Amino acid sequence: METIVLVVHLILAVALVGVVLVQRSEGGGLGIGGGAGGGLMSVRGTANLLTRVTAVLAAGFMVTSLTLAIISGHQAKPGSILDTPAGTAAPAKPETPAKPSVPLSQ
Repeated sequence: METIVLVVHLILAVALVGVVLVQRSEGGGLGIGGGAGGGLMSVRGTANLLTRVTAVLAAGFMVTSLTLAIISGHQAKPGSILDTPAGTAAPAKPETPAKPSVPLSQ
């Protein structure tokens, strides 16, 4: 489940970046789109469509972000050593190494 939501999240992120870059920029900076309006739609219609697509993609991105956060919060995680009271769990006594049965040097 988490993998599917993550893949959808990444696709939405790439699509959102693409749609934002296609929009006409106000200051003439990085906007790629914004040439002549000779196409199926007018300049105003294209701007309205891109604004709506951006809003839908942003909403989908936020929903998948929240879903991933909720999914990751429900996974079982090991408890912290700081969460246990001081006297409940004593550290394990280290084992003493066994003596070699054969002499190593003469």
